[in-house]
Amino acid sequence: MTASVDQASRTKGAAPERRGGSDPRRGSFWFLLGPPAIVLGLFLIVPVLLMIAVSFRADLSGELLAPFTPTLKQFQQAFAGAGYWRVLGISALTAFGVAAIATVTAYPIAYFLAFRAGKRAALYLILLLVPFWTSYLLRVMAWKLMLGEQGVVNSVLIGTGLIDDPLDALLYNRSAVVVTLIYVWIPFAALPILAGLGRIDVRLHDAAADLYGSPLQQFLRVTLPLSLPGVVAAFFMVFIPTVGEYVTPLLVGGTGGTMYGNLIQDFFTRAANWPLGSALSIIMLTVTLGLVIVALRIVDPRRLLERG
Repeated sequence: MTASVDQASRTKGAAPERRGGSDPRRGSFWFLLGPPAIVLGLFLIVPVLLMIAVSFRADLSGELLAPFTPTLKQFQQAFAGAGYWRVLGISALTAFGVAAIATVTAYPIAYFLAFRAGKRAALYLILLLVPFWTSYLLRVMAWKLMLGEQGVVNSVLIGTGLIDDPLDALLYNRSAVVVTLIYVWIPFAALPILAGLGRIDVRLHDAAADLYGSPLQQFLRVTLPLSLPGVVAAFFMVFIPTVGEYVTPLLVGGTGGTMYGNLIQDFFTRAANWPLGSALSIIMLTVTLGLVIVALRIVDPRRLLERG
């Protein structure tokens, strides 16, 4: 009798066997993964592979996908041009400055939303995301109008008597590009920082206060170290796309604010030299990935997550 009961218990508690040894959840997994993978392949991987192939063409005579003899002519021309490397270096430094300032500026916003906004945090988060509802070009054009000779800044300065004539140094230079890009990227940078701050247990602040830690000490020894993964993510989220930025320099930078992306755009549009433009794009992609890999080796995100 006891053996029968034990056998029934084991039979009742045992997991049902899968027919054929297959996991029924695997079909759902591939069903959900399939469409995003197809979209990613068609609109990201395939264009990059096509650009790599075009960069090895000597010219673009004939059809784009016509057979051709691979050559390093475009890369030789790109590496021989000192001006290309100078502009790439300037673009990388500009992107670094924009990413650093945007991240530092976004941190107080994310901190307020995480720990001080209270019940109104959702409302403030919506207000932070409001710029996303407006076209990127319209936001950049707004800054062009603000910084122009007849713009808001000059009008205020003239109206207050600080200047007599409008300043023409506010627009069409690298400073205008930096200011506009910082404004554009601050909401983006705040989101990963907010996610990092949201992982922090607020009881740690109480524990630090019980150990007589001042508010500054609580921030420097608890909040900031635990939020570093979000800070690193925000920095690279701004840095990587800013290196190849071309729309903002084109609209508010002029010749004084030219960046590497503008050179690539010119080769694809005005010069109609797609092979050289593709080679410059591959170089920019390689250099950017190299900088990111080196930075991630210096600031290991896995170690930061372990601390969090």
